[in-house]
Amino acid sequence: MSVTRYAVFVPALASIVGALLLMAQGSYEMVLAVIDTTTDGSTLKETVVEVLTAVDAILLGTVLLVIGYGLYELFIDAELDVPMWLRVDDLDDLKSKLIGVVVAIIAVVFVGVFVDSNRKADVLSYGVGAGALVVGLAIFAFATKKNSSRGAK
Repeated sequence: MSVTRYAVFVPALASIVGALLLMAQGSYEMVLAVIDTTTDGSTLKETVVEVLTAVDAILLGTVLLVIGYGLYELFIDAELDVPMWLRVDDLDDLKSKLIGVVVAIIAVVFVGVFVDSNRKADVLSYGVGAGALVVGLAIFAFATKKNSSRGAK
C-alpha cells in the first residue's frame, strides 16, 4: 500500500484524543452529579438529566474512539491489538459500529428531554425526530449492508 494511507494518521489520532477528552469530561460531570445530588439534595429529575448529560458525552467519546481506531486499523495497521468488538475489517464494519453507538446517543438525548420538566413541550417533536433518525439509520444500514453470500468484489 502506498505512503498516502498515512494521511489518515492525524485524523485517527485526533479522534482518539477527542474521545479521551470527552470521556474525561463526561466522567468529571458524572462525579459532579453525584456530589450535587448528595450535598444539595437535587430532585430525581435533575439528577437524571445531569447523569444523562454525562453519559451522552461518554457515548460521544466512544463514537470518536471507534472512528479513530477504525481508521487506524483500516488504513495503517490491520493487526492492531483491539478487543473483538472494536475490530474493523472494512468500512461496512466501521459504519455498523458507528450506527449502533449513534442510536444509543439518540436514545440518551431523548430520555434526557423526556425527563426534563422544563422541556415537556419538546418531547413529541424530539421523539418523532429521534424515531425518524433511527428508522433512517436502520434503512441505510440495511440498504448498504454487504451481502456475504456474494463473493468479494
